[in-house]
Amino acid sequence: MAIEIREVANRHELKVFIHLPAVIHKGHKTWLPNIYMDEWAFFSTKKNPAFTYSDTRLLLAYKNGKAVGRIMGIINIKYNELHNENNARWGYLECYEDSEVAHALLTDIEQWAKQKGMVKIVGPYGFSDKDPQGFIIEGFEHPPLISSACNFPYMIGLVEREGYVKEIDCLVYKYDLGEELPAIYQRISNRIFSQKNYEIIEFRKSSELRPYIIPVLTLMNETYSHLYGYVPLTQKEMEEFAKRYMQIIDSRFIKAIQLNGRLVAFLIALPHMTAGIQKSKGYLFPFGIFHILRAAKKTKQLDLMLGAVHPDYQGLGLEVLMTIKLFDSMVDAGYNTLEVHLMLETNNKVLAEMKHAGAKLHKRFRVYQKLL
Repeated sequence: MAIEIREVANRHELKVFIHLPAVIHKGHKTWLPNIYMDEWAFFSTKKNPAFTYSDTRLLLAYKNGKAVGRIMGIINIKYNELHNENNARWGYLECYEDSEVAHALLTDIEQWAKQKGMVKIVGPYGFSDKDPQGFIIEGFEHPPLISSACNFPYMIGLVEREGYVKEIDCLVYKYDLGEELPAIYQRISNRIFSQKNYEIIEFRKSSELRPYIIPVLTLMNETYSHLYGYVPLTQKEMEEFAKRYMQIIDSRFIKAIQLNGRLVAFLIALPHMTAGIQKSKGYLFPFGIFHILRAAKKTKQLDLMLGAVHPDYQGLGLEVLMTIKLFDSMVDAGYNTLEVHLMLETNNKVLAEMKHAGAKLHKRFRVYQKLL
């Protein structure tokens, strides 16, 4: 049966693109839908600033008039200029276990990228590392975190048969608070406070947090700029990012450190709300928001999403100070598990600290690459 590839050209086709994963993943117990309100904003060329500095191509695959696959091609011009690269990306690939469909979608994006002068393509990847990245290759049995990929195991074979090989792995660790933190953590904490006048900032309500949002995201730019896949946020993107996450942030689980009034480090964790999002089926209204809020209230797990220490203050143990405070808040709130979001496998220092603290590898995501 012939496969027809169509470029998304109107609102109806974009709706098919956005909702196709729910059709393909019907019955997939661990699948986590995206919030459709966020999806419409993300794929809007008017609302998502990333479209202003990227070339993109959204495709749908059809068989016998039925949508059976999708993919997005991205050339992040800003990232390429910053890193002196000529690389393209593909992401949001979804299809049934059909090698012909996967081949047609990937081949189209590869040819498009080659025509644009690109020499290499990586995926799954979005505009930046803040978007879902990689396919799960270990830990399929565990529920995913918000803003992370969720794929069937067969996707790995479909991609590898197209000549893709490993680019980099991202790891997820899980920590059980039933285990005691190493005694060295407290010694590090005491040493840091004896050296400089660090101030740990904690929050009780969102109104106290709001003045710190832009400084936190600015610090993220300063800290992450050298990391794989990261694209510095513009002021507009910072505002959009803050608007998106402020409504689900629990201020108790955000920790920051100042030195002489200057923000130098932060951690942001969220209550695990996967079960609520799954029950909502991606819709906030009329009742989805209540499922999500109820799940966030009932969970005993916290998801560590973001953290950064300014380059001038790395290696001093500031992350230890924040971790101790975060664990204190978790215990006070009745939480017993911390899941640490995607970390690059090349971040040896942080990974060593996770293992030293007793954290266990929970999931592994892989980003693939292919020369064009």
